[in-house]
Amino acid sequence: MTRVFQYLLLCCALLPYATPSLAEWHYEKQAIMGTEVSVQLWHEDSQQAEQLIDQVMAEFRRLDDELSPFKPTSELSRVNREAAKGPVKISAELTALIDKSLWYSDLTGGAFDISFATLGKHYDFRNKQRADEQLTESLLEALNYRHLHLDKNTHTLRFGHEKTKIDLGGIAKGYAVDRAVAILKAAGVCCASVSAGGDSRMIGDKRGRPWLVGIRHPRDKSKNAAVIPLTDTAISTSGDYERYFIDDSNTRVHHIFNPATGKPADTTAGSSDKLISVSIIGPRGFDTDPLSTSVFVLGKEKGLALIDRLPGFEAVVIDSNRRLYFSRGLDNPQSANANP
Repeated sequence: MTRVFQYLLLCCALLPYATPSLAEWHYEKQAIMGTEVSVQLWHEDSQQAEQLIDQVMAEFRRLDDELSPFKPTSELSRVNREAAKGPVKISAELTALIDKSLWYSDLTGGAFDISFATLGKHYDFRNKQRADEQLTESLLEALNYRHLHLDKNTHTLRFGHEKTKIDLGGIAKGYAVDRAVAILKAAGVCCASVSAGGDSRMIGDKRGRPWLVGIRHPRDKSKNAAVIPLTDTAISTSGDYERYFIDDSNTRVHHIFNPATGKPADTTAGSSDKLISVSIIGPRGFDTDPLSTSVFVLGKEKGLALIDRLPGFEAVVIDSNRRLYFSRGLDNPQSANANP
């Protein structure tokens, strides 16, 4: 894997993405799952390409209908309404998602925890509202993945605390990207890129060249902190700039929660261990998505140590001092400056 990254480019200039002019490249983007979903693929038959893109977008919409915590008719919303009362029958797909989430909860010592919704649901980033200290203290006990009792044999889920809620925002998009890639691979597509917000996965290369994936500069959306050449892999990025607001005390309040505190993970300026952006590279979005959240919460030292223990995964992180750091498998210096 490391050969792929031998020419990882550090830059602060805007990466000039452009839709290829060749007729064989087909591109589409739509707003689904609360983000921008984009598909780019190589195909010699325009009609078949359009049909495949339609199938991919339909799959994203299906998953949004089932996994959105904001849609009352979704399976996830039904679970949040009923699981505290007793075991709830769930689909095999939701079982797999929750099982994987709990596996990462164990692996990370609770840094990844889908029960963050217990408090996360009380944050409204658009209207700059968050849970106050009293509400946070009253719900903190309910925010614990150990309250999630999953029976994989009977496909049932029960919450052990009456106030526990779950949200799959830290894993669902990566899973959806994998589902989209499976559709394209089954149709024989050789080269494609699928993205949903900060989660992307590539099939093959870009017709003889690697896909160039830009990691956004966390404090200037017009620039990239790094550009990474990738082939046939997945990458997920979590940052404190995706959904956030600045409160009256000039504190950045963002959407990545530390389950231990029930509050957004600390990004205090000047702390060398606190992170503001995490990108994880690996085989599947089903893993890179939860890992990017986990490393963000764990911080630079523990987060990079975790990635270094996992075969097949690499990381690029930016700390609150705007310096870049890399996991051991990347053939690059251990740090670089990400300041403008």
